[in-house]
Amino acid sequence: MADPIGGRAMINVFDGTRHLYRDQAKLLITVRDGNQTFQSREFHDRSDVFFTGLPLFNNFGDNYTFIAFAEGYKQAGFCPVKLAANVDQNVDLMIIPQSNQFNFANSTWTALGNSRLDLKALLANGASDAEAANRYGSILEDQGGVLLACLLNITTAMRQIQLPQRTPLDYIRQVIWDRNGESAMAQDRFFAWADPKLIDQIEQAKLQPDPEFENAPFGLHKGATRSYKQIEFGEANVQLTFHENDRKEVDSVNCVLVEPDIDYFKDPGAHLLLEVVVNAFGALTDPRSVYVLRWIAGRHAGIPEFDPLYTIEKA
Repeated sequence: MADPIGGRAMINVFDGTRHLYRDQAKLLITVRDGNQTFQSREFHDRSDVFFTGLPLFNNFGDNYTFIAFAEGYKQAGFCPVKLAANVDQNVDLMIIPQSNQFNFANSTWTALGNSRLDLKALLANGASDAEAANRYGSILEDQGGVLLACLLNITTAMRQIQLPQRTPLDYIRQVIWDRNGESAMAQDRFFAWADPKLIDQIEQAKLQPDPEFENAPFGLHKGATRSYKQIEFGEANVQLTFHENDRKEVDSVNCVLVEPDIDYFKDPGAHLLLEVVVNAFGALTDPRSVYVLRWIAGRHAGIPEFDPLYTIEKA
């Protein structure tokens, strides 16, 4: 029998296909309380493990960390998980292979017409059908697909954000397909022309009782005039940076240049030290890590599953 006053948590470990982990290597699951004391660190044969009787302290010590690892995979974890007596916490984690590849079978140009017709229309705006298909196919092939993975990560995350009216993706009018200039696509961001009403919607979202956005520093974004960061999750929040001095008329709307990206961390200090500094040395934000972090954060928040129309599998 489980200790009735102990903390309880069901840990479910998934792989990059968003299915429960099913490889042969055993799972090492680490459980650490808020006092940084290891309560469990053992190998398991199952992908779902129920922990019971975890010590409770009625203070910050109840903020647990759960980490999963398997040989040949990158470890992943989540914290804080607040445990309490007689409450079952559900923690979904995702680990991806060390040697991996993208599977874009569900996000080919043809497949988009069946699953995300609105996204396909946006990506095609400003080009003929043949031109749109060719430029989409080129980013699918470039650099192992990291550009397309980034584009799908950010657009999927944007369509999950509910502003007072519509979503941020609904205000994007045209994606910029520049590959070499200052507005070039990269594995951590892209640029687009957006209806200026998007700025008004974010300002309104900041004033809600449970705000979704806050002002963010924009000094590291050349030419930017303002920036907003989503604050819904602990990790993998969308940041929208505006360049209001850059304008273009798209579909009879005087659009403003917007630069969407996703940061690993919510905390500005962690973002600066652990992400910006790393990027400065040539290691750009990896769309694979964004995929994992955003999926885990969404599962913890109880929102619809983060599905950017691709998966990550063994190479």
